[in-house]
Amino acid sequence: MIDDTIAAISTPIGDAGIGIIRLSGPLAIQVVFEIFKPKRDLNKIKSHKLIYGHIINPLTGDFVDEVLLSIMKGPKSYTREDVVEINSHSGIVVLRKILDIVLIYGVRIAQPGEFTKRAFLNGRIDLAQAEAVMDIIRARTDASLKIACEQMEGKLSKKIKDIYNRLVDLLAYIEADIDYPEDDVSPVNFLFIEEKINEIISEIEGLLANAEYGKIFREGIKVAIVGRTNVGKSSLLNALLKENRAIVTEIPGTTRDSIEEYLNLSGIPVQIIDTAGIRETIDTIEKIGVQKTREIIEKSDLILYVMDVSEDFTSKDMEILNSITSKKFILIMNKIDLPRKLKLPEHLLFNNIVEISLLDDNVDKVEKAILSLIYTGNISDKEGIFVSNLRHKKALNDSYLSLKEVKKAINNRISSDIIAIDLKNSINYLGEITGYTVTEDVLNRIFENFCVGK
Repeated sequence: MIDDTIAAISTPIGDAGIGIIRLSGPLAIQVVFEIFKPKRDLNKIKSHKLIYGHIINPLTGDFVDEVLLSIMKGPKSYTREDVVEINSHSGIVVLRKILDIVLIYGVRIAQPGEFTKRAFLNGRIDLAQAEAVMDIIRARTDASLKIACEQMEGKLSKKIKDIYNRLVDLLAYIEADIDYPEDDVSPVNFLFIEEKINEIISEIEGLLANAEYGKIFREGIKVAIVGRTNVGKSSLLNALLKENRAIVTEIPGTTRDSIEEYLNLSGIPVQIIDTAGIRETIDTIEKIGVQKTREIIEKSDLILYVMDVSEDFTSKDMEILNSITSKKFILIMNKIDLPRKLKLPEHLLFNNIVEISLLDDNVDKVEKAILSLIYTGNISDKEGIFVSNLRHKKALNDSYLSLKEVKKAINNRISSDIIAIDLKNSINYLGEITGYTVTEDVLNRIFENFCVGK
């Protein structure tokens, strides 16, 4: 399938100024010559230039759209193949019509992420860089974009390749002694090997230490606002977002379903979820909302439990507390402008309590409390390389554990054959990050999460 010519709409379909249909493969330029009528001779068109002209339906001769065409001849293109991009007006009808015309000529629809997959298979980028493409597209804050761009530029890949090559050199050194024991080869210096392994272990530990922060900046955190009805959950959501996103009334049960929005806290993308108030109800729809709230609690990284200080502590409060004790949570004591009735049970200890009145616009206390539990500082304050991808973190950790086995084997004077096996395992795990040793199944899983036009 790598020899096929593929095409896809590479921009979101909708009303907009520009829409792009992208083609890549051996027939890309030839197909465009059949349907594009320029104002100048196509044979004189240079690569990487925009050309003005019209798309014509070859079956009817009808005019379809006026477009700008860009031809990028391989290997100097995104996929290292001949690539053509048709910049037309955006709209569901015109884009699909142009794509349908392209498919007449033996071109097929691209699979999700296939353009980037070809860039990887053709050696223009490695697998870590390919994954960074989707991270750039999905970045929700400047900090997450910065990490993705650094990975796209090869900052992580360069470090992984350096460690990979040093381990390969050590393996070659050991295998020379295994394969040619009678030849005039110096015996293996295991102290030298252990010293080099210790250096690499230390470097991997540094990468793993930054992995948790990298994951936070890449994926963000999920924060659920929970509590009984009418304690101020929706008001808190609106205050954090600085807009009236949720309907706020004095009627219990106004919020029937969860409301999800993203918030940027010091560069960290925070998915904030306002949930339905937890209470006993006979309303079928509200019951579903309450059940969904319980499910969201299980999936959230952090809980903001909102309580109304002007009301007494109830058995329902206790029930909610029991449901969140296994999670990180912040107790939000709301409505401190009103006479206080709430008394927390003395046997309960809370490390994170924030007292606010949303009427006084002091929601910054909540923001600081959230940050203190997940991250202190700023992305620009930390040096080094951020490992933000869970797949990369697992491969690094597996490589690290294999190197620990190498050390153990050396200290226990185990044979070079066993040391070589653990060393090979470590090398293979690192190769999974850049794509040196990745399987086809893993490749398919990675690229199926991409959008079709990328």
